[in-house]
Amino acid sequence: MSTRYEKLFTDLAEKGEGAFVPFLMLGDPTPADALEIVRTVVEAGADALELGVPFSDPVADGPTIQTSHIRALDGGVTVDDALNQIRTIRAEFPDLPIGMLIYGNVPFTRGLDSFYREFAEAGADSILIPDVPVREGAPFIAAAEAAGIDPIFIAPAQAAERTLEGVAAHSRGYIYAISRDGVTGTERESSVTGLSEVVENVRRFGGAPILLGFGISTPAHVADAIAAGAAGAISGSAITKIINRYVEGEHPEPGRVTDMAALKGELHEFVSAMKAATR
Repeated sequence: MSTRYEKLFTDLAEKGEGAFVPFLMLGDPTPADALEIVRTVVEAGADALELGVPFSDPVADGPTIQTSHIRALDGGVTVDDALNQIRTIRAEFPDLPIGMLIYGNVPFTRGLDSFYREFAEAGADSILIPDVPVREGAPFIAAAEAAGIDPIFIAPAQAAERTLEGVAAHSRGYIYAISRDGVTGTERESSVTGLSEVVENVRRFGGAPILLGFGISTPAHVADAIAAGAAGAISGSAITKIINRYVEGEHPEPGRVTDMAALKGELHEFVSAMKAATR
């Protein structure tokens, strides 16, 4: 486990708090705007970050986060640009756990060893590849651990015991347990039920702390996740929806933030409320 994750979860447990982890897309709507957004959510109380690298076919994401992928790609953001943003974030926040969500074509294209080494050197702590299930994860796990990166795997809500056992055995840093099946940001996100069962299904196999994601869009959802026994919650689509309201320009033109001060104010209020719900 990354020492940053280990320290975070230890410190939060001592304070009786859970972790709130926002998901943000690197380069959305521009690299400079994305860095301002990162600074805002950290200042508002984010305990760690989950950062996306824009990709043309994000199969695990619903329409909301797909929009952020498209905006960043339309703006010309590349994997190398994402690495540069991570370096900047790591330099500004040396103790903050930084997790990555990256689709499988990126490591395949760059070569597994080079891919994990590049992200480790930039300052990432963990990498989740949502289209690589744990049963196919052996080469990714080996390359990640050789580079000092924590591999993260998803524990589906209705997963078979063999899958959950593999996720618990091979995830480092944290386990990403999803609150319900489907993609992110769908209409069902407002209904987050059965969380205790989801957490217990994963926890009985041991392993790293559990963060719940998919459908976490309100402080009540965060509080429910903590009450269900999760170590924290990840929220992405709800934050992206806030960003969407302040971005001008649609495909194929790159967007831009129309009122950064107002966007930062709304993001700060949202993240502060979500973090408060972990206490």
